[in-house]
Amino acid sequence: MMYQPDLEEELDRLCRSMSNVTVRFNAPVEGYEESADGVDVKVPDGAVRASYVVACDGGNGFTRGWMGSELEDFGFSEPWLVCDFRLTGDVDVPLARQVCDPKQPQSIISLGPEHHRFSFMLDSEEAFLTERDPDRVWARVNDYLSPDQAELIRVATYTFRSLIAHPWRQGRIVLAGDAAHQMPPFLGQGMCSGIRDAQNLAFKLELLLAGRAGENILDTYQSEREPHVAAVVHKGIELGKVQTMRDPEKARQRDEQYIANRRNNLKPEKLKFPGLGPGFIAPMSHPANGRLFIQDEVRTGTASGRFDEIFGYGFKLLCHGSWYRETHPSSADISADVVVVDPETGQISGSFTDVNGSYLNWFGNNGCSAVLVRPDFYVYGAAGTRLEYGSLLRDYHNACSTVSSTTAPIGV
Repeated sequence: MMYQPDLEEELDRLCRSMSNVTVRFNAPVEGYEESADGVDVKVPDGAVRASYVVACDGGNGFTRGWMGSELEDFGFSEPWLVCDFRLTGDVDVPLARQVCDPKQPQSIISLGPEHHRFSFMLDSEEAFLTERDPDRVWARVNDYLSPDQAELIRVATYTFRSLIAHPWRQGRIVLAGDAAHQMPPFLGQGMCSGIRDAQNLAFKLELLLAGRAGENILDTYQSEREPHVAAVVHKGIELGKVQTMRDPEKARQRDEQYIANRRNNLKPEKLKFPGLGPGFIAPMSHPANGRLFIQDEVRTGTASGRFDEIFGYGFKLLCHGSWYRETHPSSADISADVVVVDPETGQISGSFTDVNGSYLNWFGNNGCSAVLVRPDFYVYGAAGTRLEYGSLLRDYHNACSTVSSTTAPIGV
């Protein structure tokens, strides 16, 4: 729940502070020319040379068409009126509400402490030309807001779609975010999916540019991410159809069923996203492989905080403290709950107290004693015995011999 322009401003500030990043506005991409060692990105005033291109140019971007990538359409396409407000006075509005009114489906969502979004389903895209009028917008929200409580700062129309591109890669060019997939917003996973794409690509490009992996590592990007994206798209369609039901009789039956479920204390099943598809994951089978790892509070002798705040970015090998002491007698003097091992050297790089017991519980629930976590926080592989532990490290080193400790620049 955040205001996207604030996020974009912070990302822009961060990028401009980095010496290996160049920001170019007003430079629309007009084409690409690939060679054996790079890509020339054609722009109006010439070309920009890059080792690889990650095209995050949106649902209507240039690159997907240039690649000849086709869109698989799952049939969900609805126009909505999206109205953003800046709150200027005391107001009590729902933090998040989906209004399942067959006469007017609508969505209300907080965009952080100072902004709120109201969205209304339209009968057609053409209706936007009439409904965007500010007086009509204020009339739609008058049950929640008045002009002395908020400022109308944006009115737009979006057509919510359900599309997945095939393929996501051609040579040194890959698609990410809306360029690769578009989904209904009812799970709030659009930007989250783009961030997952970026995390997946970032460490693989780092390995590739550091000479630690072959170009085929990019083949694992779509194979890992697409099953997750497809599950989110289909679940979003399912929830969207529930919310946007326009038939009054079907809507009445839906409401009666939900009310009966509540009366009988029947809660909906908790949504569980799938793990990664096949790709850069340990070949030895374990239920945790390819699943998202946990993140919780840890404490060392000198600091406390969330795990990644304390131990930073990169591949992390975590071992249950008692198991590690049993299998590594020289470590008997280490009393920490969890030991962190450098997967490159096999040496202990840190250890921590499991403040909330989350990591020890994770080991117990997953029947393992060690886990190798990728930089994108997914489990590369898990092991329960000394033999499996050795196999896990060998598999990892076969996949990438050594991970550079420095961050390689990834082009312009």
